[in-house]
Amino acid sequence: MMILFPDANFHDDAALERPAFSADAELVIARAQHVDDIADETWRRASGLIVNIGVPIDQPLLDRLDRCRIITRAGVGFDHIDIKAAATRGIPVCNVPDYGTTEVADHAIALMLGLARGLVSYHQRLIANPVAGWGWSGVPLVRRLRGTRFGVIGLGRIGTAAARRARGLDMDVSFYDPHVPDGTDLGLGFHRELSLEALLASADVVSLHCPLNAETACIINADSLAAMKPGALLINTARGGLIDIPALEAALREGRIEGAGIDVLPDEPPDPDSPLLQAFKRREPWIDGRLLLTPHAAWYSPDGHADMRRKAAQTVADFLQNGVLRNVVNGVRP
Repeated sequence: MMILFPDANFHDDAALERPAFSADAELVIARAQHVDDIADETWRRASGLIVNIGVPIDQPLLDRLDRCRIITRAGVGFDHIDIKAAATRGIPVCNVPDYGTTEVADHAIALMLGLARGLVSYHQRLIANPVAGWGWSGVPLVRRLRGTRFGVIGLGRIGTAAARRARGLDMDVSFYDPHVPDGTDLGLGFHRELSLEALLASADVVSLHCPLNAETACIINADSLAAMKPGALLINTARGGLIDIPALEAALREGRIEGAGIDVLPDEPPDPDSPLLQAFKRREPWIDGRLLLTPHAAWYSPDGHADMRRKAAQTVADFLQNGVLRNVVNGVRP
């Protein structure tokens, strides 16, 4: 039994993963950037894959997986895996849905607070001149959050956790998610909006917590940005492809929304020559203090990273060694 890590995001010899497997299991650790960085024979020998986001798992690659019985995403999102093609081959695709719930929810709230309390602007002013910068005025976006509305798009595990934190800040909470059952709003005490347009029009902060798929790609576009409440903040700790970045740049430049806290982008690392990042780097007046970027780090803490690694390995080991399957995202069952 050989387990392949094609794009491992750790630097040890799978010290956290090995205890999940029997002594005779072979663990092959690669840190590939492209499918051809790994020998064809290695792909064909793998009994299971534990994947990150470096190598897309598409149909041509799936055709090379002669012995593969399970693919597990070491993380939550799986939009880079062709789950339907895997299903036609009888390969279950699994994920680790619970490893970074608290970290991502905390990060979404931190982005909101960083904008609404002017933390980065104050910090940068004091770095530039601790004396001249010692003052509270002239910083954009600073506002009271108590009594404003925190709007969640996607009320799954992370969306719920972020909403609970916002409630702890005395914010009202609303959500839009056509996939959660009726009564969820009553059980949690949140207000349910029946359309995306209604949520965008009423929320002072819009926080994205939905997966990236055909239904949600560019769910935040020029039309939805225009529909947002004047003065609103946009937070994205989910997937970069949820937002049309040129539309976001235009909305910020034209003042249609007040600010954005973004942890994920459609292309990572991003193109440094993009108009948005060029303006961000130059700290042009229309964007300075109104855009807060972090490098797809919302999921990360040492504890969260360790949980992700152990749980991904255990998912593969439980299936290959004991026939137990959990967290399947493409409907395949043994």
